[in-house]
Amino acid sequence: MIKSAKFIKSCVNIDGTDELESLSQIAFVGRSNVGKSSLLNMLTNQKKLAVTSQTPGRTRLINFFEIKIGDTNIHFVDLPGYGFAKASKSQKYGWGENITEFLTKSENIKCVFVLLDIRREPSDLDLAMLHFLQTHGIPFSILATKIDKISRSQALQLRKKLSSSLGVADADIIMTTAKDKQGRDEIFTRIQLKV
Repeated sequence: MIKSAKFIKSCVNIDGTDELESLSQIAFVGRSNVGKSSLLNMLTNQKKLAVTSQTPGRTRLINFFEIKIGDTNIHFVDLPGYGFAKASKSQKYGWGENITEFLTKSENIKCVFVLLDIRREPSDLDLAMLHFLQTHGIPFSILATKIDKISRSQALQLRKKLSSSLGVADADIIMTTAKDKQGRDEIFTRIQLKV
């Protein structure tokens, strides 16, 4: 699994990312407060690699982390959360532009993990993100987060409902929770297939 993980850089937009294009990139995207920072900390076995907050919208920058898996170095890229952040309309629009620009211009993205809170219906922004990735031919996987907040039977029912509404197989949705590291092995299996 991971041998080391360290924070590299935060960028307001793609202009500051040129020197980071040498490594394969695995990006993480989702609405505000979906659990991206907690997931990154869980994957890397670190408590404070990515800053977590109860306040939606804390991740406002494109954050790069260098990860060593076996003998391979890659970047995890934590993209700004979209949706419910307490921010001005211009800030929210800017985050959307930054995400779009990064995803379309970065040449080394191997996979985008789209995080969806298992307890909530996908928002219009979630659906727009999935459509955007599909139409641009960007490989992605869906992570259903926060499954520790509900029972196992509820989680399975909600995954079935989610897979049906998105038109994907149940197996295409990885169930995750930072609390007990569920889904970690499946995520790494997908990452290793991509890089």
